Amino acid sequence: MNFNLTSNQSTGINVTFEIKKMRSTTIFFLLITYFSFSQQTYVDSLTNIRTQHEIELLQSKNTPLNEVEIQQIQQLSYFSIDVNNIVAAKFKKKIGKPFDLPTSSGKTKLYRKFGEVTCIWNGNFLKLNVYQDLTLIQHPTYANYLIIPFKDGTSGNETYGGGRYLDMRIPASKKIKIDFNTAYNPYCAFSYRFNCPIPPIENHLNFPIEAGEKTPLFNH
Repeated sequence: MNFNLTSNQSTGINVTFEIKKMRSTTIFFLLITYFSFSQQTYVDSLTNIRTQHEIELLQSKNTPLNEVEIQQIQQLSYFSIDVNNIVAAKFKKKIGKPFDLPTSSGKTKLYRKFGEVTCIWNGNFLKLNVYQDLTLIQHPTYANYLIIPFKDGTSGNETYGGGRYLDMRIPASKKIKIDFNTAYNPYCAFSYRFNCPIPPIENHLNFPIEAGEKTPLFNH
């Protein structure tokens, strides 16, 4: 969910919230109910979510992109869905002081560290900070929303150079699952007009996360 992104044009803010709210809510539902479904049902459901996201982004009248930006994009691109990309992780609540997180536009947004997640990814120990948007949580709908912005070994190659995001809700348990199939691009991957938080250095991984959304395919 790009709840942490706002267009430099104020008219795009509500549109951004609404489009990504639907996508993120569905993905979260899939994540927490994953073991209730067959693997094929999970793959089919996430494939459908990806298709709907592309329609919302490139065909919907409510898209945050303008006509020129839409025409530049041939299609969205993803790594193959793999249930092995859903990993068991540990969450540790560790709330930090508010700080100004730099964004792609040169501005800052007010965040705080909310905790840490740790897991094993393809034999590598992985630790990522989890953050909370202090402006967004003033809206009751988003009071329990968290975000994991990260860069990895694919950033600037297969995936957007500015990094990708994972969404979370405040977990009820220390034991959680992270679905890297749902890692997604900020809107800055599609347009310079957006104001996207830059993943802090603590969330830069030196190995690839070959899961989730890739750099979109552009028309030349």
